[in-house]
Amino acid sequence: MFLRLLIESFRRQRRRKILAGIAILLGTTAVTAMLALATTIGDRIQDELAVYGANIVVTPAAEQLDVQVGGIDVRPDSGGATLKESDLKKLRGIFWANNITGVSPQLPVHILGTTSEGETLDVAATGLWFRHSLSNGGPAIVTGAPALHPLWKLTGEWPKETSPTANSADAVIGSALATSKGIHTGDTIQLTPSPQNPGALHSLHVTGIVATGDTVDNQILLPLSTAQSIAGTPDAVKRVEVSARTKPEDSFARKDPDSLSAKQKEIWYCRPYANSIAYQIREAIPGARAEQIRRVEQSQGTVLSRISGLMWLISAAAMLAAAFAVSAAMATAILERQVEIGLMRSLGASKTSIALLFYTESGLLAFITGAIGYIIGSGVAAWVGIKIFGASATPALTDILNPVLLPVIVSLSLLIAIAGSTPAIRRALSMEPSSILRTGA
Repeated sequence: MFLRLLIESFRRQRRRKILAGIAILLGTTAVTAMLALATTIGDRIQDELAVYGANIVVTPAAEQLDVQVGGIDVRPDSGGATLKESDLKKLRGIFWANNITGVSPQLPVHILGTTSEGETLDVAATGLWFRHSLSNGGPAIVTGAPALHPLWKLTGEWPKETSPTANSADAVIGSALATSKGIHTGDTIQLTPSPQNPGALHSLHVTGIVATGDTVDNQILLPLSTAQSIAGTPDAVKRVEVSARTKPEDSFARKDPDSLSAKQKEIWYCRPYANSIAYQIREAIPGARAEQIRRVEQSQGTVLSRISGLMWLISAAAMLAAAFAVSAAMATAILERQVEIGLMRSLGASKTSIALLFYTESGLLAFITGAIGYIIGSGVAAWVGIKIFGASATPALTDILNPVLLPVIVSLSLLIAIAGSTPAIRRALSMEPSSILRTGA
């Protein structure tokens, strides 16, 4: 009998059920879209801000020594302090290794030479990784300066990691330097022997011209191994830029880990803050000082906080509107069924069984429309993500549908249906059967 009453309710009140279903569908679609975006927006904002460079910088700790005696700075000269390139593979062994998406070591050197046009060169140069495979025995990442600086515009090709000959190496010239000295792709720069270049390297082959919009436009970019050869410091790097996916900074992130209790320090250590990743880098690389670049991290946190607040506001508004719409639809539906309710009460049906019937109707409707809203909302989230952040290819179905959200959305739709139905159901059950039947008659 219960099942028959349930089926008849949907058959005889199709319009009311459709209106209530549409209200729940619209609400769950909006909530699904907001939640689906919220689960990925952190990574997407990280990718957007990645074009501005690294968010962690690693330098020799000796450069930060601050020693004063009697108010006089007696800090030792640490101009030659360097890190070891061979230690950088240890970055792939820290707790948050998989969050590190790019690594770019640097070694500045000085170049003396002559261009193909006879112009004298006396310029700064920087040794870099361009396409380097970084591994510590496990999965490797291919990284380098171009990966950390996607806004750099290259005409030509990046240098190869290994020199084409024993006495020659590839190089890329900054656009401003190339213009002022008349250097073109394919030219050769003859190097002048100097204390930094005693004669092992005779020439540089220009493979490209790069425009960066900063001081690099007046420099020569070399493979790191070439710069190490010129400087006579094998395995040395002066500075390392690291790009990592991080959790936006909050008050807990700014805590000094050495001042925390063991339990709190473990929690801090196991959260992907820029500070905690920098702390792990200092532990992994001997003699290193790692610090977050706050302007990048603070920008990410500020943007994410504002967008998240807007998403929660839209989600709450959608849920509230859906609950009001369901309440109105259920109130009208129950008003039309007052005689049926009065008759059931007169025949001995309890308030609990009648309430269960109406809640089952609402729950079944919510379950169906919630599942449909999840599918539509996931599609809307994917479309909005492509329109706002762009995409190089159409996302796969597995990337669009997040299975974790399905039970959450169905639960929310059930909550909306129950919350919207309860006032009307309570009002109907509070009336006496005799008065309902007399009014209906």
